[in-house]
Amino acid sequence: MIRSTERFLTTHTGSLPRPDDLIRIMYAKEEGVPVEGQALAARVRTAVAEIVKKQADVGIDIVNDGETSKPSYATYVKDRLDGFGGTGNTFVYQDLVDFPNLAKRVFGDPGRSRRKTPACNAPIRVRDESAAKVDVENLKTALAAANVTRAFLSAASPGVVSLFFRNDHYPSQEAYLFAIADAMRHEYEAVAAAGIVLQIDCPDLAMGRHIQYAALTLSEFRKRAAMHIEALNQAVANIPPEQLRMHVCWGNYEGPHHCDVPLADIIDLVFTARPSAISFEAANPRHGHEWTLFERVKLPTGKVLIPGVIESKSNFIEHPELVAQRLGRYAKLVGRENVIAGSDCGYGTWVGQAAVDPDVVWAKLRAMVEGARIASRRFWQ
Repeated sequence: MIRSTERFLTTHTGSLPRPDDLIRIMYAKEEGVPVEGQALAARVRTAVAEIVKKQADVGIDIVNDGETSKPSYATYVKDRLDGFGGTGNTFVYQDLVDFPNLAKRVFGDPGRSRRKTPACNAPIRVRDESAAKVDVENLKTALAAANVTRAFLSAASPGVVSLFFRNDHYPSQEAYLFAIADAMRHEYEAVAAAGIVLQIDCPDLAMGRHIQYAALTLSEFRKRAAMHIEALNQAVANIPPEQLRMHVCWGNYEGPHHCDVPLADIIDLVFTARPSAISFEAANPRHGHEWTLFERVKLPTGKVLIPGVIESKSNFIEHPELVAQRLGRYAKLVGRENVIAGSDCGYGTWVGQAAVDPDVVWAKLRAMVEGARIASRRFWQ
């Protein structure tokens, strides 16, 4: 994992707003409308170049491809793996049960309402071995053009795949989870082999508590979460921890979130995952207070925190001074060299997601960069 001994670096969670024309093409593809493959591939390639340059222009240190090629951070796997040909899945968000009108708004989001989550109904195998390599090449080409050297690519964790795609084939949830891990290993290792930092998206370790495992006790959920981490660790066993980061979140939607499992109840498990860097929500009203956890929990040697210092569901542009204060709280508790500025979650989790205006997204990222500069002057000069 990239560290700095001179200043606070900046990054983000992964997804960024896609160009309008690309959104229309990807909508068509998801809805089964014939799309010319070469034209889509060419537009994705130019969109990656555009989004990398935008990140560089804003001043983001550790950039990515904006997840431009994917319909979402998790459901893209149905296009790369065989085995997902069943009926669509349905979801109950525990925190939205008592707020049915809000639930309609959340699930009516232009992006979320179009997501496709067919159940697993056959053995899981890699179908498209080139997809991850294409992502790598698109990013590398864009990095060279923008003169940027620090970068990452995201991939879905075995656990979050098991959350979104119901198991109708394997004899147990454990067998299903490890089958996913075996299949995803190909993508993980393809990214790592290219020398790019791999981010594993793991909302299953937090969001899974009030969706997939809402009926379980906390103790039972922790056992399931530990199994998810075991599957993840197995899948990335050949990748150095320093080349891995993970994102943990409670769901990127504007809801009550009063059923969210506290970070304190899962942090010990999260620390057992192999990735050296941990990205997590730390700016929104439900989790902004949890920095105090590190007053009593010691950061393990070799781990790095990437707390969200800007929200991902609000059109408020954070004041750079607030960003600096948030970074300072973590720096004082775990060490300045162990903190990187990040966002709570993505800004294009689903293609067409419209919670935050695209222009505001870039303004928020600029505020994060300026806040990191302020904090750097205070902690390094």
